Amino acid sequence: INFISCYGIMPCLAFILAKLIGAEGAILAGLVLVGSINGGQASNLCTLIAGGDVALSVLMTTSTTLGCIFMTPLICKLVLGAVVPVDAGGIVVSTFQVVLAPIFLGVGFNTLAPGFCKAVTPFTPVVGVVSTVLLVGASVAKCAAPIKGAGIPLQLACCALHLFGGLLGFFATKAAGFNERTCRTVAIETAMKSSAFGFLLASLHFGAFNVRVPSAVSVVWMAIVGSVLAVYWKSKPAADA
Repeated sequence: INFISCYGIMPCLAFILAKLIGAEGAILAGLVLVGSINGGQASNLCTLIAGGDVALSVLMTTSTTLGCIFMTPLICKLVLGAVVPVDAGGIVVSTFQVVLAPIFLGVGFNTLAPGFCKAVTPFTPVVGVVSTVLLVGASVAKCAAPIKGAGIPLQLACCALHLFGGLLGFFATKAAGFNERTCRTVAIETAMKSSAFGFLLASLHFGAFNVRVPSAVSVVWMAIVGSVLAVYWKSKPAADA
């Protein structure tokens, strides 16, 4: 259900929202790209706050991250190839570099230098937070003028993508008979996309500059929506917790 939500519900919802706001080709492509990328790691923290299943959240994030190696290029080529120039092969290469390379490096370092890894572990959360802030700031700064030009409709579309996507993920899981904790987990996983990764792909492999604009806007709305869902559910403990 999580995989279908990530690579089925979200791209379709992004396409519909783009059409509803009358987005031009590049903005439409950017919104669909946001809907087609993997879940973000921040979802694990929000799942913890929301009283969801953290172990399941990590598993879901891992599965969609590995899945984006073939799903993101496939969706982009099939849906967007006729809208804007798309380098599907380049997307595959970048996905390998960004997704698999860090995993292999982490496993390698833990195997070959466990003492070093243990020593730096207390500092890695700070490095992660600082890196995220820099990525978000850089993404928004590079697109400040186009974001302003796109106006309120793009802001509403990005907010709706993450909010309604998360709710659709929640109710799809509920309809399948899963418990409340699992439904919350899927909702947050669906809502919180790796928008910074989408910005990177848009910058490197799409011919139109404005394709990266929705990712820059999404970085902010993804964090807001995920945090709001987490705080709301924190105040309503799951009966099956």
